[in-house]
Amino acid sequence: MPPTQLTRQVAARIADYIRTERVAAGTRLVERTLADHLRVSRSPVRNALRLLAESGAVSEADRGGYTVLDTEFALAEEDGADDAACLAIAADRLDGVLPDRVTESALARRYALTPAQLTRVLRRATSEGWIERLPGYGWEFRPTLTSRRSYADSYRFRLTIEPAAILEPTFVLDRAALEHVRAQQARLADGGIFELDNMELFNLNHVFHETIAECSRNEFFIEALRRVDSLRRLVEYRRSLPRESGVVRCREHVEIADLLLAGRRAEAADRMREHLGTVTAEKTGSPPVDD
Repeated sequence: MPPTQLTRQVAARIADYIRTERVAAGTRLVERTLADHLRVSRSPVRNALRLLAESGAVSEADRGGYTVLDTEFALAEEDGADDAACLAIAADRLDGVLPDRVTESALARRYALTPAQLTRVLRRATSEGWIERLPGYGWEFRPTLTSRRSYADSYRFRLTIEPAAILEPTFVLDRAALEHVRAQQARLADGGIFELDNMELFNLNHVFHETIAECSRNEFFIEALRRVDSLRRLVEYRRSLPRESGVVRCREHVEIADLLLAGRRAEAADRMREHLGTVTAEKTGSPPVDD
C-alpha cells in the first residue's frame, strides 16, 4: 500500500530536520522527540521513518528505532554534482520538458547519472516532496506551480494566512523552536546567507515560517502553508532574491521572532504582513500591499 500524503509530508519534514540540524550519520532518531518537534503524534512519525528507511536515508537500529544512515541524503550539499542534477531535473520539469511520469533509465540517460547518483537524486527529490515512486515501476512528478500567475497567487495566499495564523486564539508560542529558527536567521543575516545555495536557503526560510504557523495550533493554517511551500519549492530553487536583499529579509525574520518572543503578537502579525508584502513585490513584480 502506497504511503499516505501525511506520511510523505512528515518524512520530508524529518529530512529537513536532519539537514538543517546537521544530524550526523549514526545518530539515533527518537520518535517522541521528532513528534514533539514536528507537533504531530508518534504514529505518523513512525510511518515516516519506515518510508525513509525504504529510501535508504535511515536504518533500523539494533535495539529498535532508527538511526541516520545516509549522510549524503541528509546533507546533499556535500555533493555539488547531485545538486546540479536536482536543479536540472527541476528546471526541465518546470519548463515542460519532462512528462508527468518518468523511468529511472530515462533520467539516467538524459542527465548522465551513475546508478548511485540517480539513487541519491531521487531520494533527495522524494524527501522534498516533488516526485514519488509509482507502485511497481517508474516515478511520477507531483503537482507544482508552473506559471507566473500561480506563483504570484501563492504569495498572495500567504499574505492572507500567515498573519492570521499569528492572531489565532489558539496560538501558543513554542519558545524553544522559535528561538532555534531565530538563531538560524540571525546567522544568515550575519553573512551566512552568502554561503548557501537556493535549496539550502529555501529550506531554512520555509522552516522559519512553518514554525510560526505551527504555533497557531490550527491544522488548516498549518497544512495550507505546508502545501503551498511544497508546490513552490521548485520555483524557488530557480528564483531567489539577490543575497543582499536576502540579508534584509532575514533581519525581518529576526524582528518578527523578537516580537513574538516578547508577547507582542499583533505587532508581529503586522510585521509579517509587511515582510510578505515586500517579498511578494520583489519576487513577483506585484505592488506591495497597502495596510
